[in-house]
Amino acid sequence: MNKKRKECVAMLLAGGQGSRLYALTKSTAKPAVTFGGKYRIIDFPLSNCINSGIDTVGVLTQYQPLMLNDYVGNGLPWDLDRTYGGVKILPPYQGQKKADWYKGTANAIYQNMAFIDQYDPEYVMILSGDHIYRMDYAEMLRYHKKKDADCTIAVLEVPLKEASRFGILTTHENGQIYKFTEKPKNPDSTKASMGIYIFTKKILEEYLTKDDADPESAKDFGKNVIPAMLNDGRKMVAYPFEGYWKDVGTLTSLWEANMDLLGTNPEFDLHTKDWRIYSRNNNLPPHFISETATVENSLITEGCDIRGTVINSVLSNGVTVEEGAVVRDSVLMTDVTVKAWARVEYSIIDSDTVICENASVGKERASARGLAVVGEGLVVEAGSVIPDGEMVGSASKNN
Repeated sequence: MNKKRKECVAMLLAGGQGSRLYALTKSTAKPAVTFGGKYRIIDFPLSNCINSGIDTVGVLTQYQPLMLNDYVGNGLPWDLDRTYGGVKILPPYQGQKKADWYKGTANAIYQNMAFIDQYDPEYVMILSGDHIYRMDYAEMLRYHKKKDADCTIAVLEVPLKEASRFGILTTHENGQIYKFTEKPKNPDSTKASMGIYIFTKKILEEYLTKDDADPESAKDFGKNVIPAMLNDGRKMVAYPFEGYWKDVGTLTSLWEANMDLLGTNPEFDLHTKDWRIYSRNNNLPPHFISETATVENSLITEGCDIRGTVINSVLSNGVTVEEGAVVRDSVLMTDVTVKAWARVEYSIIDSDTVICENASVGKERASARGLAVVGEGLVVEAGSVIPDGEMVGSASKNN
């Protein structure tokens, strides 16, 4: 019985040495470097894949792969432990002719065309294993199909003074690329390639085969394959990306990306619940306590975002306490939100409940008639009061 073909297969380039990270990559591949307290760099593209509905990913390894192989394992933390598809580690291997290291990014994909072919995809996505970002690849794929392109390249607008650090794409108004320059001294565009490509599969195979046969080629997408396609007049389009993206290939950029997690960059927040970054170290980000927060004698579980005051309380995972809010002598279950200037005292708040702005639940323990209890999934409206000793049922019970 023929298995259903995959529309798109992702190939994740994770074999680079990462020499600019020096001691951090002395004994491990760059994508396996720790990031953000509990993640590895590779968690970001893998999470983007499964969040985008791409469930077949080849991870191409080469340099110091042991820790990376062990970390990725069978793909379970990212829901990529599939019988057909899922995540597969693809190291260099001995073919019919000889054993060979990957010579470049294009050659690495070329050596693994057999892996791609077994899923008979119409499209192939090429990703890098050293970028920190959230991206919906399904949106990019829809754009690729709408434009009827041979190749789509994700681009990020960068300041003109920084453009010479990137591969720069020059486009017509409709987004079609007519020029690509690797790290130009005098850039004529600010559209920087993010190293994320979607190819129509038959076109990719054609150009990788030609590139492999060229003894002068560096076997690289940016240096060889992309320019060759442009020279042949292939339809290539730029996909504009808006959002946080960081190439963490240097010590400085890795440090900056970690610092961006501390609330200084509003585009980069690991506590976003609708596009979770998965990890072998469970699914939730580390808890965050801002400079506006006060926390005393409390248990704060992972995934919490604390910007207000928490005293003598126990907070389950995913709780948000906004700036100006006060939680005292209380137990908050998973994913509770306490909005700005709300007060929760001597209370138990069940999961997925929102305490809105300036609302009050319970009373100081010393004078309270008893615990205030708010059930699951409720919204306590702004400015409302739930007195001490009162119990409000869950949303499911009220419906």
